[in-house]
Amino acid sequence: MAKGRILVIDDEKDLIELVSYNLEKEGFQVKSALNGERGLAAAMQELPDIILVDLMLPGVDGLEVCRSLRANSRTSRIPVI
Repeated sequence: MAKGRILVIDDEKDLIELVSYNLEKEGFQVKSALNGERGLAAAMQELPDIILVDLMLPGVDGLEVCRSLRANSRTSRIPVI
């Protein structure tokens, strides 16, 4: 049984794999996105328990991802790191 759902948004595949591996090993369900646009779409679809986002993303950067998440009533209460 999963402890919770985590969305990881980062443009570095190796980092996503490392973070996902360690979180899954601890019992979390992990989804990932390689850019801000896909991350926002995944957040809306999955409604994770927490989101880990890189600040320096191509296109929509991490700060804009955070602003968009906070502006939407469906995602405004999801913790973001």
